[in-house]
Amino acid sequence: MPDPRPFALDPARWPQTLRWAVLLAGSVFLAALLGAVHLSAAFLLGPMAVAIALASSGGSVKLPRAAFVAAQGVVGVMIASKLPASILPEIVRDWPIFLVGTLSTVLGASALGWAMARSGSLPGTTAIWGSSPGAATVMTLMSDDFGADMRLVAVMQYTRVACCAIAATAVVRLFGVAQPGSVAAMSAQPEAGAMIEVAKSLALGIGMAFLGLKLKIPGGGLLLPMAGGLIFGALGFVEITLPQTVLALSYAIVGWGIGMRFSREVLRHTARLLPLIVGSILALIALCAGFAMALVHFAGIEPVTAYLATSPGGADSVAIIAAGTQVDVPFVMAMQIARFLLVLIAGPALARALSRRQLRAR
Repeated sequence: MPDPRPFALDPARWPQTLRWAVLLAGSVFLAALLGAVHLSAAFLLGPMAVAIALASSGGSVKLPRAAFVAAQGVVGVMIASKLPASILPEIVRDWPIFLVGTLSTVLGASALGWAMARSGSLPGTTAIWGSSPGAATVMTLMSDDFGADMRLVAVMQYTRVACCAIAATAVVRLFGVAQPGSVAAMSAQPEAGAMIEVAKSLALGIGMAFLGLKLKIPGGGLLLPMAGGLIFGALGFVEITLPQTVLALSYAIVGWGIGMRFSREVLRHTARLLPLIVGSILALIALCAGFAMALVHFAGIEPVTAYLATSPGGADSVAIIAAGTQVDVPFVMAMQIARFLLVLIAGPALARALSRRQLRAR
């Protein structure tokens, strides 16, 4: 049966060129609107919202994987520019805080997934794999072999990333810690003499991102550029310099990459369970906020810093938000990266163990 909607209101019938035009125009408009009210990470959230609206209505665009990898590389070196060389000694000195903060988020998320799986609210072991606070792609790909619905796991994982980005931005806005005169942590346009450093920064970030892709390192598109930026910056080979336009475009591409995963087919498949999925994500966010309160009370961490450090969202989106706020960015990113590595190393094994127990219990 043909779609009764007019062509102009049916993105599924639009050609790719029109979809791209709407995506670009909508992203610029919404990012500018969010920026006008001084919302942190406007250049991430605006494009992400437009991408979700287009993709969920059947109007997804083909975002080149190379563009997404390159954008992650730029974000990676941006993070490196915010991390001082003293970060590793600080982690070693305060290792109990990092250990407890990281383990609490991972174990809390696993416990929530286990409880949902035991209740039978989601099929198979979907809740266990979908509740993992990080390594979204790894968890999604592995979930199918352990009785989970891969499509539901994907929706849970990427809805979590989107919800956490929105929640973190709301917390930053509520507590009023946005950087004065900045909505996206973007440096000023470099002078002509700094263009060499811009070229070196981009070459380092993008080159290391594609190296991570070639070596098939999970999260390599973000982690290798960050590591490279730290090492080469400390050695004096490069002074990381990134112009506003490059950062804005990179943030937008990251937002598009997240938003375009919400296809019409996947959302139609999960429509009945979507309220439950969103509810579980909100419960996870609340649980991690509780861990953040514990860091504030027992370790004396500033509240927004503690919240961003324990946020179960994607490391790249949290990095963009943290970089545009008056928080301890090194602490936030150290905690986020430690949790990502823990989930990457132990997450699949933990999820497998819980899945086997759940399958035996049935």
